[in-house]
Amino acid sequence: MDGITVGFDLDMTLIDPRPGMVAAMNALGVESGLALDGEHFAANLGPPLDDALRGFEAPEERIPGLVDRFRALYPELVVPITVALPGAAEALRAVRAAGGRTLVVTGKYAPNAQLHVDALGLEVDELVGELWSTQKAEALLAHDARVYVGDHAGDVRGALAAGAIPVGVTTGPCDRMLLLSEGAEVVFDSLTEFPDWFERTFAAVS
Repeated sequence: MDGITVGFDLDMTLIDPRPGMVAAMNALGVESGLALDGEHFAANLGPPLDDALRGFEAPEERIPGLVDRFRALYPELVVPITVALPGAAEALRAVRAAGGRTLVVTGKYAPNAQLHVDALGLEVDELVGELWSTQKAEALLAHDARVYVGDHAGDVRGALAAGAIPVGVTTGPCDRMLLLSEGAEVVFDSLTEFPDWFERTFAAVS
């Protein structure tokens, strides 16, 4: 298994940032005077922030400023109350223990994503931000990732576009049936199931 790179999504795959996301989006709504729904936003994490703002009918000309302000609020409001999801640390550790490398590919702004990794002590070798759905294939191909693990249909599409094994986890907004219908090879209820699968799968091909 030496040298295998495994990619992971961040939000609702490795971490649960939902309480902070609610707070940050609602704070942005108060500041901007716009009807931004933090609860809805946090329940549907995955797509880029600018797309979420468009969904709330934010004026297009205001979106760049709103994105900048959300990113500025983020370290104080989101990072301190975010937790790692069950099995996240163990999944990363399993890859590295087998001589592999861990890669996070996320739609999130990379500096804020790195704050989460650092705060939670996650064993991540590389992190690439601001890529969504099939765009994630850029980073997966650049790092020769053999597997990509995510909670969203967009993550499955990214894995397939890169020729990586798509692994789903139902800790986010997409259920097992949807992830399988998008092409996930295997779907877990949580990352606690990942280490055994990883060992079985790659011991057989090593």
